[in-house]
Amino acid sequence: MVNQRAERSQRLAWLEGVRILSVVMLLLYHVQLRFTGYAYTPQPTGLVDNLNQLIAVTEELPGQGSWMQLLALPAWFGFQFVDVLVLVSGFSLVLSLQGKYLEVGQFLRRRLSRILVPFWTVVWLAVPLLWTIAVATGSRLPEPWYLFAGITYPLTFSYDSELLVGTSGPWWLMSLTLSFAVLSPWLWKLMQRWGGMNLLLVSTILTIGYRALAVYGLGGHPTSVIWDSAAGWHPFALFLSKLSTFVLGMVVGQAFTQRRGPVYWPVRKALIVGILIYAIGFFCQFYLWGWVFSDLLLPIGLGLCIMVALRALANQPMAATMVTLGAYTYTYFLLHGLVADRILQLIVQGDPTRYVLMLPVIVGGTLILAMLVEYISPLIQRILVGLARDLDYVLATTPTLSQRFWNPQVGDQVRYRGEAGWTVLKVEKLLDEREFFLCQVSDGRRSLWANEDDLEPIGQRLS
Repeated sequence: MVNQRAERSQRLAWLEGVRILSVVMLLLYHVQLRFTGYAYTPQPTGLVDNLNQLIAVTEELPGQGSWMQLLALPAWFGFQFVDVLVLVSGFSLVLSLQGKYLEVGQFLRRRLSRILVPFWTVVWLAVPLLWTIAVATGSRLPEPWYLFAGITYPLTFSYDSELLVGTSGPWWLMSLTLSFAVLSPWLWKLMQRWGGMNLLLVSTILTIGYRALAVYGLGGHPTSVIWDSAAGWHPFALFLSKLSTFVLGMVVGQAFTQRRGPVYWPVRKALIVGILIYAIGFFCQFYLWGWVFSDLLLPIGLGLCIMVALRALANQPMAATMVTLGAYTYTYFLLHGLVADRILQLIVQGDPTRYVLMLPVIVGGTLILAMLVEYISPLIQRILVGLARDLDYVLATTPTLSQRFWNPQVGDQVRYRGEAGWTVLKVEKLLDEREFFLCQVSDGRRSLWANEDDLEPIGQRLS
């Protein structure tokens, strides 16, 4: 089983590479925006005017004639990788569910846990650190209400995560992430019932219709734009604005499992189609009418071009690196706004030379912190589970002990959250009275702590 998992990971290393590139480009985009004081965002004033603005603001950046200038131009459009991540999420959903029975409650419990536990870890570690930095340097601390919103999220859930933005700007995507997590099982069931193309047709009509309403009826603009409008960016924060992109990823994933579709296109075809679609989407983003279509086209074009490039790079050593680093992309995304803002505020302080020097530090430092959070996150989960079970054990008036049909042992081959290829390395009891086990498991690349409810021994089912 471990070998089969390794073969699958190698084959999809390029997919992890897409995630890695996406979160790094988002970091570079936010860093450049903050350093330049939001000097440029796409405007609905036409292609020529936007190109003139781009040339002007890029020439003012530090590092004239160096690699910084080459990096700066695509960084202005790093926001486009949000939609690439939405596309990849739909693709990955199908791969994770293919050939498995979908039990909605269990799926939602596991998916929300994967989203919220790392987020809580980042927030709960960040709040005391931000307070310490603010006291030591006299810098601004986010408002207590915004910090409370992050600590208790999703108690303060809103469709646009506006309260979270007060602590870290990129966190507006949290509600979008949760929305698609909740919608995923229903979209999966509809795809099985209607077929992929019919679901894609319906979702595209809904998305285009909603985006047209958002622009012309609600007075909104895309989240990447700074523009004076009635509703601002809020209408485009709703999942409906990106629904068809997620469904398209699902349809492409379904075709991939059947060994057909864009993933199997020849390199020449994928590049030509990708460049053409991206060029159309790039043009559209500079016009009011184009806002209806641009975010649907850009991830398709980008996705095809990046797929070709990363599959060419995904040789054996590079594939292993992509797979390893891909495991940290979500926590990297959660951290990058906090890290970038503090370094720009406390160290760079508007100095061009410091900006050039600190940019690699921001990219690398965020990765190191993401690895640390991934290491700590299972511990946070263990504490939360332990506290919840302790509280339930103390308060329950008629406690019932569930019957156990399997006692985990070191060396057992298990499925972790339905995925085979894991081995039990260590077993610990969390509550002696109820004999609730926590197991350290490994898939050969990484190890983590999991509670017994997430594990299933190979070859038998738990009742």
